[in-house]
Amino acid sequence: MTWGGVPSALNILGYLRILHPIPLSLSLLLQSPNLLRARLRRLSTSSPPIKPIMSVKAFDPMAVVPEPLPPVVSSNGDDVGGGGEKKREIVLGRNVHTSSLAVTEPEVDDEATGDKEAFMAGVLSKYRKTLIERTKHHLGYPYNLDFDYGALSQLQHFSINNLGDPFIESNYGVHSRQFEVGVLDWFARLWEIEQNEYWGYITNCGTEGNLHGILVGREVFPDGILYASRESHYSVFKAARMYRMDCVKVDTLVTGEIDCADFKAKLLPNKDKPAILNVNIGTTVKGAVDDLDLVIQTLEECGFSHDRFYIHCDGALFGLMMPFVKRAPKVTFKKPIGSVSVSGHKFVGCPMPCGVQLTRIEHINALSRNVEYLASRDATIMGSRNGHAPIFLWYTLNRKGYKGFQKEVQKCLRNAHYIKDRLREEGISAMLNELSSTVVFERPLDEEFVRRWQLACEGNMAHVIVMPNVTIEKLDIFLNELLSKRAIWYKDEKVRPPCLAADIGRENCVCPLHK
Repeated sequence: MTWGGVPSALNILGYLRILHPIPLSLSLLLQSPNLLRARLRRLSTSSPPIKPIMSVKAFDPMAVVPEPLPPVVSSNGDDVGGGGEKKREIVLGRNVHTSSLAVTEPEVDDEATGDKEAFMAGVLSKYRKTLIERTKHHLGYPYNLDFDYGALSQLQHFSINNLGDPFIESNYGVHSRQFEVGVLDWFARLWEIEQNEYWGYITNCGTEGNLHGILVGREVFPDGILYASRESHYSVFKAARMYRMDCVKVDTLVTGEIDCADFKAKLLPNKDKPAILNVNIGTTVKGAVDDLDLVIQTLEECGFSHDRFYIHCDGALFGLMMPFVKRAPKVTFKKPIGSVSVSGHKFVGCPMPCGVQLTRIEHINALSRNVEYLASRDATIMGSRNGHAPIFLWYTLNRKGYKGFQKEVQKCLRNAHYIKDRLREEGISAMLNELSSTVVFERPLDEEFVRRWQLACEGNMAHVIVMPNVTIEKLDIFLNELLSKRAIWYKDEKVRPPCLAADIGRENCVCPLHK
C-alpha cells in the first residue's frame, strides 16, 4: 500500500470513519503519512476488531447519492392505469424525511486539523455531482438551466439588499437599485409603458408577483371580486385566501384557456361589484394563453367600464416569450390592464428564484407607506429583497438583448413541435398549444420514471416544457427511454394507456378507444 497514493488514502479514510465519529481531512492525510499512522495506532488500541481495510467501501466525494422515493400513501386504493401501482399522494402529517444532512457542532481541534472543512467539501462535491446528474434529466418544470454567470462571482462576498422602494434611496448603501431600475425600464419598454407611468420592483419569485398584482387590484377595488380560470397557478387562489377576497373560478376550454362564455355567465350576476381578473399568459399545466382581447371585450359587454375592473397578467413563463412570437396577441399597457408579472428564473435563466412585477404608478399610492427606519417608502410584499438578483437579470438582458431572446423563443417552439410530432408518430397522446412550448402527453405509468425525468403530472397528464437548454438530443434520449418503458408497461393487453380525450381533446388522444 502506498501511503501517498490517492486510492489508498481514500480507502484508509473510509476505514477511519468506521473507527472515529469525526471525519478526517483528506488533504492532511495525503500530506502527512505519519499523522495517518499515528491516528491508526491510537484508534486500533481502543477499537474492536473489524473487517480488513480492503473490504471497506472507499469514500468517493464525487459519488451521486440517489434520492429515495417517498412511500406511497393511498387514500382510496385507486390504481394508476390499472397496473396495480398506487398513486403517490401527499398527505398532511404523514410525509417523511427522505434525506437530511445533519448540522453538527465543530470539534475543539477542528481549526487545527481541518477535519470539518474537509468533510463539508466532500459533501458539497457530492452534491454538485448530484446537481449535474439531475440537470441532465430535467424536463417537467419551466427553468432555463443554460447560463453562465462566472463574471459575477466577484460580487458574492457582499450582502446586497434592495430594501424598500427601488426608486427611492434608503439609508442602506449596499444595494443594487441602479441595476434593478435598469431591468424594470427594459421590461417597461417590452410591455409598452412610459418610464414616468409605471412602478415596479424585482420580486423574490413568480408567486410574489401574483400576490402583489392581486393586492394592488384589491386596494384599488376593496369590494371587488377576484375572477380566475380553474387552470390558474395555485398562487392566485392563495392570494384570495390571504386577502380574504371573494373568488370565482371560471371554467376553461379543453386547451386550458379561460372560457369567456362561462366568464360572462359569472360576471352578470355580480355587475354591482368591480371585477379583479387574473389573466394567464401561459397556464401551469397546458401552457395555455388566455385571450386578453376577448376577456376585455367580455367585461365591456357585461357593462364594466375601464374604471370598474382591474386585470393582472400572470406571465410567469410566457410573459417573456410572447412578445417574440409572430402573430401572438400583445400583452401591453396600451390595453386596459393593471399589472404584469414574469419570473426571472424561468425563461431568462437566473440561478436564484426571482421575478419582475410592473403596475401603473397611479395605483401604487394606495399601497405605499413611509418607513422612517429605511428613510424610504415601501409598497412591496417583502421587506428585504435579494440585491444580487437584479444584477443577474441585468447581466443576461444585456448579453442577449431582444434579438437573443427571439432566437431562443424560436428554438424552443421548434423543439416543442419536434417532440410533440415524435410522440404522436409513436402512438402516444400529445397536445401542444399554438403559442406554447409545453407539450402535454399521457402520464407515465411508473413513478420512478416520473421522478427520473422530473415530470410535472396532473391526473392522467404529464408535460415536458421545452426551454433553451433542452436540445433535440435530450428529447430523443427521453423519448427512447419512454418507448422502452411503455413496451414493458403495456405488453399485457389488460393494461392500456389512459384516455386523454377529456383532458386534451379527442383529436389529440390516440388511446385504444380514439385511435
